[in-house]
Amino acid sequence: MTLSRKAFFRKGLFSLGDTLLKVSGVLRQPNVEAAVETPGDLPYGDLPMVAVPRNECCLARNCGCFSCVEKCEQQAIVVVMGEGIRIDATRCTGCASCLYVCPVTPKAITLRIRAELGTGE
Repeated sequence: MTLSRKAFFRKGLFSLGDTLLKVSGVLRQPNVEAAVETPGDLPYGDLPMVAVPRNECCLARNCGCFSCVEKCEQQAIVVVMGEGIRIDATRCTGCASCLYVCPVTPKAITLRIRAELGTGE
């Protein structure tokens, strides 16, 4: 295996940064249910969807991640420091742009069918 000098240093810096974040506790993996939804598992189609927060995974609780808030065109997402995010189901269109920009794994946002939440249109 041959690595360029640039690739070697990049790998080293990424692994060092990852280790430091894990040691400091910023990227703690929460205990979440075994079946984690991924974008491929979501029931898209003609069904109306709505985003639902999973704040146990959200970086906004600790460090102020605003990626989903910035991406939401409907301004349906609000960051509550120390808690995570809140999503206004009446404004959410279910476009899933917030889901795709979420930087954590498992995702801090999931999509549900709007009728399952009792907010049917």
